Formats: sequence, structure tokens, C-alpha cells
Amino acid sequence: MPNVKSKSDKSLGKALINDRLKKRGKRRTVDNGSMLHTTEMKDGFDWGRLNLQSVTEESSFQDFLRTAELAGKEFQAEKLNVTFVTANANFGVLSEAERAEAQQKHQDKQDLLKIPRRPKWTRETTAEELQMLENESFLNWRRSLALLQEEGGLQMTPYEKNLDFWRQLWRVIERSDVVVQIVDARNPLLFRNEDLEKYVKEVGEEKDNMILINKSDFLTENQRKIWADFFDKQQSRVVFFSALQASEQSQKLEDVREEGEKDEEDAARSPAKELLEKIDRVEEKMSKLEKDLGQLMRQQDDDGWEKNSPEILSPEELIHLFQGIHKNAKKVTEGITTIGLVGYPNVGKSSTINSLLTEKKVSVSATPGKTKHFQTIYLQNDLLLCDCPGLVMPSFVLTKAEMILNGILPIDQMRDHVSPINQLCRYIPRHVLEDKYGIMIPKPTGMDDPNRPPHSEEFLLAYGYNRGFMTANGQPDQAKGARYILKDFVNGKLLYAYAPPGYVQEEFHTFPERQRAVRTYIPPQEQRATRLPGSAMTEEEFDAIYFSNSSADAHAKGRRNLPHVRPVSASSSTQSLNSVHIAGKSWKGGKKEKKVKLRKQFVHLDQH
Repeated sequence: MPNVKSKSDKSLGKALINDRLKKRGKRRTVDNGSMLHTTEMKDGFDWGRLNLQSVTEESSFQDFLRTAELAGKEFQAEKLNVTFVTANANFGVLSEAERAEAQQKHQDKQDLLKIPRRPKWTRETTAEELQMLENESFLNWRRSLALLQEEGGLQMTPYEKNLDFWRQLWRVIERSDVVVQIVDARNPLLFRNEDLEKYVKEVGEEKDNMILINKSDFLTENQRKIWADFFDKQQSRVVFFSALQASEQSQKLEDVREEGEKDEEDAARSPAKELLEKIDRVEEKMSKLEKDLGQLMRQQDDDGWEKNSPEILSPEELIHLFQGIHKNAKKVTEGITTIGLVGYPNVGKSSTINSLLTEKKVSVSATPGKTKHFQTIYLQNDLLLCDCPGLVMPSFVLTKAEMILNGILPIDQMRDHVSPINQLCRYIPRHVLEDKYGIMIPKPTGMDDPNRPPHSEEFLLAYGYNRGFMTANGQPDQAKGARYILKDFVNGKLLYAYAPPGYVQEEFHTFPERQRAVRTYIPPQEQRATRLPGSAMTEEEFDAIYFSNSSADAHAKGRRNLPHVRPVSASSSTQSLNSVHIAGKSWKGGKKEKKVKLRKQFVHLDQH
């Protein structure tokens, strides 16, 4: 007979239901008798007026839901297909032939890759009509991209699918005189959107475009010259800037000023000679800093631009450039030059604004998509900055791992770490990874190529064991180690700069030689921890097992030693007695053996 619970038994679930339904003796319902929250009701009012939640990566089911919502369709979902993949050596990595073929397809279809346009509207257009037109235009744009991806078999970036973010971009472009695309210096072409430049000219022919290559301190002077020549051939105006370097120089200048003030206070109590010496030192430091800031001037100022300069601009020079770039043209706001800053998440738009203001006015974060609304900030009385939220624009990409390596998608939300680490190991040589983290990545065994890049599992096992990132079962935590490594790559600690089209990658970016000595001895525990599951035994391990001095012995249930059985050799007898001594203490002169727990008897099997 089943066990019947008494009425007094109450679970947590029942308590929550009772609290929700019977609190204060009445049901908490709305006017229509349902329990829907106000934000879930379709009463004609938009309760979530600004849905500024960035949506870049969606599953097929979520994509279907959002598309049906835009089209106003109803549907029923039956099941969701799940695909399991195994981590192997080449997972997520393209061969050279596949990479060349994909790049050729991207070049042929580049003109078909567009961003959504705002529909034409007039003063007579109502808000409801404009919203309907925007939804219809946005839905057609998404369908065209999906059709391009299916027919061409192309890999596309998970672009922004939230219409509210594109509305922010439209507003920034309409009210800006100069639209500046901020790109990452390590891979400028991935973050540059050529169709955005066309759309700016469609909105207003008098508007100007410019590309600001941020994080330029990662590039050498020769690499910046190559990029400057590349954009010169395309008739595109670019400037090189580094928000991090600008903030460091500003801090250094502030330290010098504080030191000068301190020296002046000390000089008031010191002899005149010591005072003059300290003043001379301060003046020398100040003149050196002024010289460093002055040598970064552009070759052409104002509207007389003819050629891109490879020099990294200081904040003062960048402000001077913004003042003169649109001086003699028609402005949206009379007497004020508005600079619109547009770009992908995590390229440094907010950091650039803070470096220009010499103080923190815009919040920054390592997670892409920190800025949610466009904001306007006055640099001077006649210069206004307009910061747009970070937008992942549609672009062709070779693999999904490239998105994570370039910082477009947040690392903390990734579900697959195998393909990004495999791709990273193709970019960064083995000796650079070993020197950076002080580890020894297991070398290929058997018939593998000794010069091949390490696999993701080989690298992550060695890194996790060295850092102490272990799972509950005592194995190195590969997922946690992958997040740390990928963040180092995004932050530039593992530096890799992409070459422009037409340049040899190996010649454009070179790596330093090995700095640390190669370890010749690896402890057995580390060898066990970094060994791949299912990997073949080495020759030394096979010889040790095959030629081990194993002798026959007699066994009986419950007893490990049989006195009446003569052992084969003295060595085997010694081993048998030793095993008895280790297993447990004997009773009454060895007549009865103490039982030993299995976890102690087979402890050698738990070694890792």
C-alpha cells in the first residue's frame, strides 16, 4: 500500500503556490482575470519600450521565434534538434585550401553584404506606421542575409538582431557630420564595414567618413606604414590612435607635474643652487614630453588631406583633427561639428572618449556591449562627440572561432572552447605559448608530425595542471583554462596581427625566438595529468610493462599468503610477503589476514 502523506506535510513548492495565489485571501489577477504580468499583456501599450538587450548569437529555434514575432505569425514548436560534437585535432579549423576558397567567396559576395536602412518617412507619418515600416524593412533585410548565407554556403558573423540597436545607429548617423568607424589595429578589415560608409553618404552627401585604428600600439611602425599604404590605395582616410597609450602618457605627465610642485616646495627650504638644479630637471622632463607629443603631427591638416600618416596621434592632435575635418562644410547643428563614433563592441569607443576628455566620463567594461544608449558629450564649445552602442554588423568570417578570438563575442558566454583554442594554436607558435606560460606542452608521439601545432586538449591540459585548475575528479579544468587564455589573446598579451590582403602573413608578423630553456624531465604525475585519453603508450612505458619481473603466485579467496605452496622464486616470495605486509597486519602468527578496504587496495588505479 503506498505511503500516504498527511495533510500537515507541506513542501516548498506548495508554499510558494499558496503565497502567490492565496496571499491576503484573494487571487492576484489583472482585469481580464488572468495572472499575466503587465509586461506580458498585449493591451496596446508597449511595456518594454526600449528593449536594449544585445542579441547577436541565436540558436535556430530562437531565430525562428524572433522572425515569427517580426512577421506577426503564430506557430507551434515540436522539438529542438541537438547535435553533439567531439573534440578532435582539426575541429573548427580550416585547411589552407578551404581558407583560400572561402576568402574568394567573401570577395565575390562583398557587395551583397549590407546593413539595414531606415525607411523613408515624413512629418505626416505616425509613430505606429513608422514602426510597422521599420519592422517590415528589418525583416526583409534579415531574410536577404539568410538567403545569401544559404545559397552561397558562406559563414557569416552572428550580427545584431535587435532592431532597437539599429535605431540607435540610425539616429547617430542622422545627427553626425563625421562618422568615425573605430576598428581594432590587429584586424582592421574585420571591424570595418564598407556598406556603412555608403549608407552615411546616402543619408547626407555632405557627411564625411573616417576610420580610427585604435590599439595601434600593438603594431610596429613598419606594420602601420603597410596599413597606411593599403588604405591610401582605397582612398580611405585613416588615423592611428591608442587610448591605452594616451591614458598612460596623461598619467606620466600628471606625475611629472606633481613632482615639479613637490620640488618647488622643497626648494623653498633649500639653497638656491639646489633649487636651480631641480627646476632644470623638471624643465628637461617637460620639454621631452612636449617633444614626444609634437612629433606625431599629421602630414596634412584640415581638409587638405592627401595621404595617411603611420604615426600614432595624441589626444590633442586627434581633437585638432576633428575640429578641421568638417570646417567648411554644411553642418547638422549650426556652429557645432558633431563626430559620431561607431564600431563593434570591445574595440575601445568608450576608452577613446575617456582619453580625449582626460577623465572618465563613459563607463567601460571588458564585456562587449557595455554602452546601451547613444550619448552626446561636448569636447569643446564647437565640438560634440556622439557615442553609439557597439553593433556587431554582418560580415563574412572564416569560422565562428574568429569571432571569439577577435573579441566580438563575449568569452564568458561561449559554449565551445575547442575550436577557438585550436585556431589560437595555429596562430601562436608552440615555443611562444611555452615561454608565455612557463609550461611544457606534450610533443607529438608515434607517426604524428613533430612540427605540427599543439592540439587544444594538449595545450589546455598542460596549462590547467600548471595553474592548478582542477576539476572535481582530479583532472585539469580545460574550460576554465580556455577562458583565461582567450582573454589574454583578446587583451593583446598573446599578440597576433593580421596582414592586409596581398601581404605574406609570416613576413608581416614575426614572433621572437625561444626565451626559456627546454625542460628535459617531466615528473610522472604531470605526465599522467597531461596525457590525452586513449593516447598510445610510449616505448619506455611499453618496455617497462613487457619486461617487468612478474612471477606466478597462488591466490585463494580471503587469503593472500598460502604457507603450504612453494613460491617459484625467492624474489616472488619476497614480493608476496611484502604484499601481505602492506595489505594488512596478520592475526595469530599469520593464520588469518585482516580485511583491507578496496579503495586502499586499489589506490594505484586512482593516480592521475
